Amino acid sequence: MESIDPALLLSAYAQGLFPMADGADDPSVHWVEPRLRAILPLDGFHLSRSLRKTIVAERFHVTADRDFAGIMALCAQPAPDRPTTWINPLIAASYQRLFRLGHAHSIECWQDGALVGGLYGVTLGRAFFGESMVSRARDASKVALAHLVARLRAGGWRLLDCQFITPHLARLGAIEIPQSDYLARLYSVLSEGAGEGAALGAGADGAAPVSPPFVAGDWGALDALGADLAVSDAGADRSTSSPPGYVIAQLLTNTS
Repeated sequence: MESIDPALLLSAYAQGLFPMADGADDPSVHWVEPRLRAILPLDGFHLSRSLRKTIVAERFHVTADRDFAGIMALCAQPAPDRPTTWINPLIAASYQRLFRLGHAHSIECWQDGALVGGLYGVTLGRAFFGESMVSRARDASKVALAHLVARLRAGGWRLLDCQFITPHLARLGAIEIPQSDYLARLYSVLSEGAGEGAALGAGADGAAPVSPPFVAGDWGALDALGADLAVSDAGADRSTSSPPGYVIAQLLTNTS
């Protein structure tokens, strides 16, 4: 399956660009650079009382990186409010390749053994670029985003990019800023620990790929934080499970 070269893709993200397709059947992609960019400040997540109850009650079994391809496929499915999608086969293959390289992650919400929601995104240094989230059960995407914010907070991330603002994201704490402000924040985050000559300004034509190292966030820090508190069923596989809901709620309460 054809895919976008990972160096080219990461170089684009380092400049504030990302690819989209016009539709699921479109064989090509175009690069997008919004004039207004949505971000969710990691200390500004809005944890409502009802969402906190849902998280603590563990209505969903939440995992990380257990089914990246499944989340992408679920995000790509048409829905009543979205008859088409920007995720075409080229996009799907490219991000699954990034996942295998450790530069993309997913959060999954399960109910009765079925995948009912979640999200996925790209990581570069201490920046997480949210790509898409989906809900096939009430509050599934909200719970996934809450778990993501807690994971990023625990792992030392500094930027959560949401690309475009929506009423749903705004209710959860996302804000919209000019692209120039976004780029200033992005370059500041990526410059932390970057070696001399790091190609933060590399062209999206692939001529000069991004040069590591960047100071990376710790994706697994949340799991270590909750390891001593998690209560496992005998024989249960919690290797990619998030910590108990009350741990997540406490982390978000401390930062809201």
